[in-house]
Amino acid sequence: MTNGDPVPERPAYRPGSAEPRLNRPVHERYPQIRPTSGYGDPRIRHTGPGPGAGTEQEPERSSKLSARLALALTVVIGQLWGLTIVVDEWMSGDTGTAWWGAGFLVLSFLVVLGLWALDPKDR
Repeated sequence: MTNGDPVPERPAYRPGSAEPRLNRPVHERYPQIRPTSGYGDPRIRHTGPGPGAGTEQEPERSSKLSARLALALTVVIGQLWGLTIVVDEWMSGDTGTAWWGAGFLVLSFLVVLGLWALDPKDR
């Protein structure tokens, strides 16, 4: 090749795929992807939820709601436990204890209603 013959042009690199349509360059396969896609793309206006996302905006309100939720869940668990006791006593024939248990269930329901009515703006 030193005798002045032109150097043959190298073939374009093509990854070895059995499907020829997949061997095209990336910019032919995905014309919507441009070198500026991403931070420099003018089509992108908002890149995320905004400043302060994921942080608590009102920690006092959140802690108040969490405490109220914990109290309500405790009462609900107590109601389920009380219901099993009441049904067991009723089925064994001890109706006096069953009525006291039913009163406990009504009282705990009223406690949950009181927690719900405590702060109407949080609903």
